[in-house]
Amino acid sequence: MQVSQNAADSAAQRVSSFLDGRREQIAQRWADTPLFRTVFTVSRDETVEAGKAVVDALSAVAASRRLEDITAPGFGTVREQLERMAASRARSGFAPAQIADEVAALREPVTELLRGEFTDPSDLQAQQCVLALTVLMGTLRLVVMETALNAGQELIARQRLQLLEVATPVIKLWEGIVAVPLIGTLDSARSQVVMESLLDAVVAERAQYAILDITGVPTVDSLVAQHLMKTVAAARLMGAECIVSGIRPAIAQTIVHLGLDLGTVLTRAGLADALAYALRQQGVQISARTTTGAGLR
Repeated sequence: MQVSQNAADSAAQRVSSFLDGRREQIAQRWADTPLFRTVFTVSRDETVEAGKAVVDALSAVAASRRLEDITAPGFGTVREQLERMAASRARSGFAPAQIADEVAALREPVTELLRGEFTDPSDLQAQQCVLALTVLMGTLRLVVMETALNAGQELIARQRLQLLEVATPVIKLWEGIVAVPLIGTLDSARSQVVMESLLDAVVAERAQYAILDITGVPTVDSLVAQHLMKTVAAARLMGAECIVSGIRPAIAQTIVHLGLDLGTVLTRAGLADALAYALRQQGVQISARTTTGAGLR
């Protein structure tokens, strides 16, 4: 067992030396592969330099003899680069499995060069080195898969946040009056976006009144109600009076059953009522439109 381990360590060290010595040639060959060629498009020199960085990382991992460890420090220097590469291919419509196949295609050009280092590619030492290189390239494939999945999750999170922001518009109704008409289910994440969007609008518009209209919200639980209370309190701290409008009977009953105290929250039946209140508070006179004589010629 000890002899086998020594042989494996020796093979890993030789692979490291090989990668160092053939760094330029490997990078040149990788520059023609789809993974590098389609990601680094400014110039071939840029592509080759990116390849060299990956070769250096592989050499460092081989030197540490941690060929199967995706957390090996050697990979740390290129993780960000690998993430950019994976994200670029993902944006082009490639699935993680396809990206992994492109990484796997990097192995053959390197293996061919490694076999050329031996007079007899079939002898035991050559086979051990090829095996060590195969394991190392397999680990690189796993690292890229991991970074691709992480990049995908981050992209999904960003897109979800963007959708929440789009679904939570802040409207300027009048000078000093802004409103957020909410439609659909409210959860903690969206409630947080509502608060941030509303407070940003209060500052940007120097609003004195902020209306939260929940006519289109089907249900409100205790957590969402607490978020709304926090939004009202935060708006007050920013110098704006917050009005909650559109509390339907079912939601009112839910709030009562939950035992939530909305006594300090200014409420109105609908958005029009809330706007009328805010306008009156600003001294704007509102009168009903008369239609008397409208049909006379």
